[in-house]
This record gives sequence, C-alpha cells and structure tokens, in this order.
Amino acid sequence: MKAIWVVLVVAVLFLLAAVRVYNRLVGARNQMREGWSGIEVQLKRRHDLVPALVECVKGYQAHERSLLEAVTRERGEARAACERGATEAGRAECVLGRDLGELVALAERYPDLKADESFRQLMADLVEIEDQIQYARRYYNGSVRDLNNAVESFPGNLLAAAFGFQKGDFFEVENASQRLSPSLARALKDQ
Repeated sequence: MKAIWVVLVVAVLFLLAAVRVYNRLVGARNQMREGWSGIEVQLKRRHDLVPALVECVKGYQAHERSLLEAVTRERGEARAACERGATEAGRAECVLGRDLGELVALAERYPDLKADESFRQLMADLVEIEDQIQYARRYYNGSVRDLNNAVESFPGNLLAAAFGFQKGDFFEVENASQRLSPSLARALKDQ
C-alpha cells in the first residue's frame, strides 16, 4: 500500500512539473507574440508616414524621381513582409530604412526643403517612430530569447517538441549602423 502512495505522489509531482513547464512555454510564446505586435504597430506608423514624406520632398526636386519611386515600392514590400515574419520583415525594413535615409539626406542638398516646416515635422515624427521601433525590437528580441531558451533547455525541450512549440526568429537589421537610434546617430554626426 505504501508503494502505491509513493508512486502516486511521484506521478502527481511529475504532472505538476510538466504543467509548470508547459505554462512557462505558453507564457514565453505569448510574450513573443505581444512583442511582435508592438513592432508591427511602429512599422505601420512608419509606413503611414512615408507617403507624406515622399509628397513633401517631391515638390522640391524632380530629378530624384527614381529614389521616390523606390521608397514607395519598398514601403509596399515592407508592409507585405510583416505578414511573413520577423526575418522577412527585417530584410525589407533594412532596404526601406536605407532609402529613407537617402530621402532624408536630400534635405542637405535643398536648403528650402530643410527649412520647410512640414518637412521638419515629418522628420521629427520619423525620428520618434524610429526610436519606438528600436524599443519594440529590443522587447521582442528579448521575448524571442526567452522563448528560445525555454524551447531548447531541458525539460522544456521535451514538452516543446511534444506540443509543437517552435523557436522564434529575431528581428534584426543587417547593417550595424542601423542599430543606432536616429537621435543618437544624429548626435554622433553633429559632433
């Protein structure tokens, strides 16, 4: 009779440990999804700002048409890439970010544009959005790290495999200079 109780207690303890590990995996996955949602919100804000920025710049120059067309096209590609996950979105956002940087650099060649109030407001909005993307990316990547640790470490890896939990993809930029927030990059450039 005593052996039955020992087996029963061990089985209950094992079940409780499995439930705890499973709940930890679910929590990590949901935190990662929440983090991706935050990135999507900021990327949508960025994508919504692009047409106004392109329209503002369009009036100041005519021979930069190919850059304006590229930014508009890349905005659409970046929006679509967000639906395909962090890796694809990261690649598309790097391309869009590079050309947005070139678009912003036009202000240096056109002093009237640099002095335009609507352009300055759009630039301030863009800097704020880029900073928010940086914060959202840090949160998301931390969530991915936590999920990946839970999925790959023992005993979580046993339950993760049994219940179909997958590792998450980090949201990364390809160019190390893009890791700097725009306000920090500007401060370094001005020194």
